[in-house]
Amino acid sequence: MRLSASDLNSIALTSGEPAGIAPEITAKAWLTLRDTSAAAFFLIGDDDYFSSRAAVAGVSIATAKISAPHEAHGIFPTALPVLHRPLAAHPKPGVIDPATAKGVIAAIDEGVDLVMSGKAAALVTNPIQKEALYSAGFRHQGHTDYLASLASKTGHKSHEVMMLVARDLRTVPLTVHIPLKEVPAALSADMIVTQAHVVARDLQKYFGIMGPRLAFTGLNPHAGENGAMGREEQTIIIPAINQLRAEGLAVAGPLPADTAFHEEARANYDVILCMYHDQALIPVKTLDFHGGVNVTLGLPFIRTSPDHGTALGIAGTGKANPQSLIAALKLAGEMAAHVGR
Repeated sequence: MRLSASDLNSIALTSGEPAGIAPEITAKAWLTLRDTSAAAFFLIGDDDYFSSRAAVAGVSIATAKISAPHEAHGIFPTALPVLHRPLAAHPKPGVIDPATAKGVIAAIDEGVDLVMSGKAAALVTNPIQKEALYSAGFRHQGHTDYLASLASKTGHKSHEVMMLVARDLRTVPLTVHIPLKEVPAALSADMIVTQAHVVARDLQKYFGIMGPRLAFTGLNPHAGENGAMGREEQTIIIPAINQLRAEGLAVAGPLPADTAFHEEARANYDVILCMYHDQALIPVKTLDFHGGVNVTLGLPFIRTSPDHGTALGIAGTGKANPQSLIAALKLAGEMAAHVGR
């Protein structure tokens, strides 16, 4: 999919949970990025509510209602472009209102339609509050599997993979939101190989990394210490690594997780695939707590998001840090640029 110069700089940003911090971090992100054409974006949401919430948080910005995404690029330096989609209710900061659920879901749906049709270069999603959406029929674990389901409706089979990015570190949790005791049973050589291929392909496509170097952590302390502290490395992880190596990928591991993330170690790989959630997220959040980005690989479009939630407790106070959203928007623009080359 080839994009025009203006479309390449047009990123669709969904509204997210209206009662959360999305309005204020969006406003702060625009103030930071308005002179950066490579990360120009437009908001899909309620312009009136957005403007009032930004003001409540002490952020004064100009907005401009647009009728189509192609208008965003020219407007972006002077006003935040908004595809105005009125909400059924205007909730107070920090207080979710089920009446907004259909509007939140519709913004995601429209964002996917726009990026799938080439009218936007990438999709960035503000955080959602899932329990607020269940009343509107939302039956997914979260954004990621919902986006994959939308893609599948257009005939695109997706194998979505979560990747976290912070500065020079990229991590992939091979298993995500499951109890730790269920991780060993959820791992298999086939699933490791499948996710590794998705990661390698998309690092080339969206990041311009030819011949990406993949590393793997072990599951057990000291990567099992040759079976003395667990057998999963011998029975699952090493066979997967051997298969990937035989298929021509540059792979290393399994590495002991306690020594895999320091600066010297990070110089030896482009991404590290981890066996469970915390193994992947703790180093990312330690390295750059406010600037981490969640990237979904394996979709037929670019999607990034801030690596945090709705933060209802500080909504409307002006305290919300926009750095993760800013980083997500910048990264989406960089990924789109690689596709457009």
